[in-house]
Amino acid sequence: MKYKNIIYEKSDYIARVTLNRPQTLNAMCPELSDDISKAIKEVNEDDDVKVVIFKGAGRALSAGADLTKVGFVYGWEEPKPGKKARRPSLRVRLHFDRRTFWEQSQELLLCHKLTIAQAHGYLLGASLDLFLNCDLIIASEDCKLGHVEERLGLAGNTISPILVLRCGLTRALELCITGKMIDGKEASRIGLINRAVPADKLEAEVNELAKGLAQFPRDGIALGKASRHFLYDIMGVTQGLTRGYLMHTMGTNLSFEPDEFNFFKERRDKGVRGAAHEKEDFYKSLDK
Repeated sequence: MKYKNIIYEKSDYIARVTLNRPQTLNAMCPELSDDISKAIKEVNEDDDVKVVIFKGAGRALSAGADLTKVGFVYGWEEPKPGKKARRPSLRVRLHFDRRTFWEQSQELLLCHKLTIAQAHGYLLGASLDLFLNCDLIIASEDCKLGHVEERLGLAGNTISPILVLRCGLTRALELCITGKMIDGKEASRIGLINRAVPADKLEAEVNELAKGLAQFPRDGIALGKASRHFLYDIMGVTQGLTRGYLMHTMGTNLSFEPDEFNFFKERRDKGVRGAAHEKEDFYKSLDK
């Protein structure tokens, strides 16, 4: 397959999918999501792949959703001051969110091969939500992880069964309600990820793990993945993906009072960078 937004490499039963939009810190967008889905399909159909590593080019695995595209992906037009724009239809928003937050998450969660997320720099927001569906997550100690998109006004909407199962309800609630970031060390301590290692050892650590996993027989890997699918159904993880995309669509109906932070208004008036800084000032008390 041909890819525009990822680099796909394969050797010794291991596929490496490198997100390749470094100028945006590999922020998620429809084009990148489509390439990730195509790569998952390719490894599923390739009997010479046993393990898949997801990593990022440049300074991060992924910094989350591309804030320049938030809202616009539905066909929404940003209104001028004093005017209102027509809200995109419910069917358009449901269709997009089903594809992005349900279908793709299931593709990764139920990928036929063993999956490893190799996180450095940042793993935030929609990207964290996606890569939590990997079998294993290894991060650099200084990697920043968090559901920062909550600070667009969601206040806990992104909580999911897989997040609760990984780090427990108490910590999951704090991460989702506050949108705070934690580093790789803390993420490992609370069980959000499997382990954190020094940044200069991350590549070697993941490669060594992948080589060990690639020694498993193909049938053993396939059976293990099928077993986990059954388990995820029993525990409500797959049902949680359905809840996730529906809640995201409902979240696009938010209304804001004059004294509440409105990212879309700030983005219109100050641009993405200015809106991001304004958002952090507004929520700085939550980072303690």
